[in-house]
Amino acid sequence: MLKLIQNEWMKLWHKKGTWVMTGILIIITAGMMGLMKWINMQGMGGEMTREMIVQDPSSLGSTVLLLTVIVAAGIVASEFSQGTIKMLLTRPVKRWKILLSKFLTVNLFGMFLMLIGYFVHILFAVLLFKSGGGESLSSWSVWGKSLYMLLLSFGSVFVTATFAFTVGSVFRSSSLAIGLSLFIYFTGSTISALLSKYEIAKYLLFTHMDLTQFETGMMLVPDLTMPFSLAVLSVYIVVFLLVSYTTFVKRDVTA
Repeated sequence: MLKLIQNEWMKLWHKKGTWVMTGILIIITAGMMGLMKWINMQGMGGEMTREMIVQDPSSLGSTVLLLTVIVAAGIVASEFSQGTIKMLLTRPVKRWKILLSKFLTVNLFGMFLMLIGYFVHILFAVLLFKSGGGESLSSWSVWGKSLYMLLLSFGSVFVTATFAFTVGSVFRSSSLAIGLSLFIYFTGSTISALLSKYEIAKYLLFTHMDLTQFETGMMLVPDLTMPFSLAVLSVYIVVFLLVSYTTFVKRDVTA
């Protein structure tokens, strides 16, 4: 399995687009920090300190999600569009292992981007913002909150990438997978808010994708709890992976 993941990882980084996406992440993250500094200098939004900025890296989630979805949508679909699927599936390796290696590679890529973005976020927080009163940047509580928010932010990346991976695997279309994934991401919260008065809202995927809501207090639906959201997301993830597995394993190699 490790060899398969290594192979997928090497294939991913042999593409110029992967390096471009990493560069885009760095530029966008640095740009956002610069914008925050400008806003701070204009006296808007209150005084921001480096400790405040470090403790909330959740803004990284949106950029990483968009880039990870692109990889997730195409990692299987591209094998069909490029005609390499026949060679891939005729190898003496079980199909579920091939699929799993691709899925794990997608999420490793997402985590890698998250860490790169986090490093840039911290770097510019230190360079652009002054230390404030109260807890210093050396305090464990600051870093504990920071890493916890980073982990919660990755939740939406993982769920959306899994959905994109499933659509790309089933329909063999990266454009469809990207389109549907971004539609869910950008409109999901609005749909949940509109249906928040109804019981069904508690069981919709998009209601639970943003796990940072439990820290910010900006709940889409009242009375949600973290354990309940994690349970609902787990069910969706299992269903997505089962659909991907069933389709990929049973698909005709000449398709």
